[in-house]
Amino acid sequence: MRNPKRLAAIRKLPCIRCGNPDSQAAHSNSAKHGKGRSIKASDEFTVPLCFKCHASFDRFELGTRAESEVMFDQWLVRVNRMLSQADKEIF
Repeated sequence: MRNPKRLAAIRKLPCIRCGNPDSQAAHSNSAKHGKGRSIKASDEFTVPLCFKCHASFDRFELGTRAESEVMFDQWLVRVNRMLSQADKEIF
């Protein structure tokens, strides 16, 4: 499922791993989030990562596949809290 509004909000956040302000929307690499061959996970499973961290994450240089899934799930919880807080501050 594509959600341009979420992707734009994600890109405004700093990298969840290193804090770099220039981030990209990084999709989950997990099948449990809808990832498949040539299929991106749903946009609801995105976190902000800078180019360097995004590339390292996608190449599983930050840990095994299982470790990467755990790391991503932890990042996702933090990012969703950040987005929720940002929504509250707007109103």
